[in-house]
Amino acid sequence: MKKIVIADHHPITRKGIACLLKKNESFSIVGKANNGDELYKTLEEQNPDILIMEIDMPQINGINALRNIKQQFPELRVLIYSTHPEEIYALRSIKSGAAGYVPKTASSKIFLKALKQIRKGGIFLNEELTSTFTSRNVGESSAISRYKKLSSREIEVLNLLSSGKRNKDIAAALNINEKTVSTYKTRLLKKLKVDNLADLIHQSRMFQFS
Repeated sequence: MKKIVIADHHPITRKGIACLLKKNESFSIVGKANNGDELYKTLEEQNPDILIMEIDMPQINGINALRNIKQQFPELRVLIYSTHPEEIYALRSIKSGAAGYVPKTASSKIFLKALKQIRKGGIFLNEELTSTFTSRNVGESSAISRYKKLSSREIEVLNLLSSGKRNKDIAAALNINEKTVSTYKTRLLKKLKVDNLADLIHQSRMFQFS
């Protein structure tokens, strides 16, 4: 039986996952956390096999937090279960140490399939997403190809920009200075081939919700 910790700042999500796994003899929920501090403490105390984690929660710095967790707990298998779009975060999460990525719009069947795959030591990514990224028909000028070239930090800045955050807010959220935020914005404009911030945000939203 694999020990699981659930990390999500929404009580209903934590309870929903717990109910879904309650009668599954392959898993045992040994802890829950609703912020970064609670998560690290729970991981230290419970030493779970699998972490089901939302990367957008208090005291958690997105993909960077995932890397830190994997450095501290290298044997831990992490399933990212997030509100963020697969197209932007899934492969980044896998490359940063996650064993799987499931969006919260997925069915319970997909969620359980991912968890079973991870339990067996495998990696889970939506088949459609994988084929999209590996298709030979995806040209260098496509939106997906451009997004694939972004760094994890650039994606974090872009996500905050598309949420309407100002430079000051982004700097505080990512613990960087405002000048650095401006530098990232300039890089994003160039990499995503747009001329201004409005077009950058528009393209980002179009891509995320298409």
